[in-house]
Amino acid sequence: MLTMPDRTEAAEYYFTYIDQVTGTDVLAMLEAQASEVPAFFESIADERSLHRYESGKWSIREVLSHINDTERLFVFRAFWFARGFETPLPSFDQNVAVASAGADVRTWRSHIDEFRAIRAATLAFFRSVPEEGWSCRGIASGNPFTVKALAFITAGHVAHHAAIVRERYL
Repeated sequence: MLTMPDRTEAAEYYFTYIDQVTGTDVLAMLEAQASEVPAFFESIADERSLHRYESGKWSIREVLSHINDTERLFVFRAFWFARGFETPLPSFDQNVAVASAGADVRTWRSHIDEFRAIRAATLAFFRSVPEEGWSCRGIASGNPFTVKALAFITAGHVAHHAAIVRERYL
């Protein structure tokens, strides 16, 4: 059974996400989100998915595109470290990624379906991590991470952005 990551397993900033995880069974939370998150986003009408709560802010489609891209990134980092690679990984600029994604010209359904596919791959990966792999460490964006912390960050990042959509967009 995994425990919550301690403050040495990720930079302080990432505890914004880690602290969103309730309990220590991060795999259960990732599994629950696999059905809850698509259901939540499916409750948002197609036209509403283009809504921005303020000029210059991302649309709901861009938020989900960001969630999808970032989940890929966090899981790639976890893969890299769990498989024993020691080369530090570069930073990720979320604004560059969102600007290049073309999220608003894709269908709302395609973003939701993409989340499902990515989350299925995420779960398959994290279920395959051997016990000793959870404590593997590496550097990304100049910050230390463990594989375990990245699993918690992945779940917490989704929870964080779903809450923002509920509070600011709907």
